[in-house]
Amino acid sequence: MDVGIQMVLATYGWRGMSDDQAWDEEIRLACLADELGFDVLWAVEHHFNDYSFCPDNLQLMAYLAAVCPNIDLGTAAVILPWNDPLRVAEKAIVLDMLSKGRLRLGIGRGLARREFAAFRQTMEESRERFDESAAMILGALRTGWMEGDGKYYKQPRIELRPRPKYSFDGRIYAVAASDDSVEACARLGARMVMFADRPWPLRMPAINRHRELTRQYHGREALPMLIADFCVCWPDLAEVEDLSRRHMGSFVQSNVEHYELMSDHFSKVKGYDAYAQKSEIVRKTGLEGMTEGFMKAAVWGPPDRILRMLEERRGVVGDFELATSFRFGGIPFSIAEKSMRLFAKEVLPVLQSWQTPHAPAVVERAAAE
Repeated sequence: MDVGIQMVLATYGWRGMSDDQAWDEEIRLACLADELGFDVLWAVEHHFNDYSFCPDNLQLMAYLAAVCPNIDLGTAAVILPWNDPLRVAEKAIVLDMLSKGRLRLGIGRGLARREFAAFRQTMEESRERFDESAAMILGALRTGWMEGDGKYYKQPRIELRPRPKYSFDGRIYAVAASDDSVEACARLGARMVMFADRPWPLRMPAINRHRELTRQYHGREALPMLIADFCVCWPDLAEVEDLSRRHMGSFVQSNVEHYELMSDHFSKVKGYDAYAQKSEIVRKTGLEGMTEGFMKAAVWGPPDRILRMLEERRGVVGDFELATSFRFGGIPFSIAEKSMRLFAKEVLPVLQSWQTPHAPAVVERAAAE
């Protein structure tokens, strides 16, 4: 089983923290992950707000490719409506070439109304923009040529240089929660990406739908999904419950504010049905109820408790990959580092011993090495 860390790059919850300190702390944890034997670094794309600010995760990963030579590099995700597809394909090819096939390209369509507004777009366009752009980018990564004649992207046929060197089979991921995103993910043959923010039995209809559609579109089983998680790993149960409630609660509050979950605007936008339901739950239960649900879905506790929780999750959803954030919601760096080190010592070796299917491109790269 592949286990990575998720880089959130936020200042929400850290009183008075500068942007450069937030980035410095995340990069220090990324280097530690490389040293401790984690499999992947994952970075979000967000803009303009202390909820999270990583405006170009491919650029960040190009830097980390050099300073973290032993670990794969993932985007969770590049938000396609906010990026030109030609530039996404070019940057992905360059990063993959420089890192010798270590890129795992995650893509998404975006969720925050304020970010769409800043890019002079509306959420109503996001589905069509994502679908057009994703098809063009995946075609370019496969063939080395980019072209498009859709509603939003009229791209003359052009060969990309440098040409792609490694196959991206099994290395494409797509964020999928709403029904049409699940369908789009399966149509692309991508791995599903979900966030640990609600009980897993509630997510099974979407997960099973993705598996069914993957078989229908591609005649094969879906590769294990990626779960973006939040974790506090600490030896004392009473202490870790307090830490988790405080910092997960702070993260939930930032999430509610950034995505305006107390508003009903998701119900008015086609294709955001899952988020309309989540927003309705938030309005009914409030922040306290959301935090309780979040703590039931995420993993926290001493190592043995975390392993039991992940084993239970595996029993519900089947095989999965993990992207765990140790720095979120105002957690002091010293605590994030200790939590991550304990996780790496006691939890990581067990998870990595779990057998899951490997992507064809990963097998190909390993054979070449």
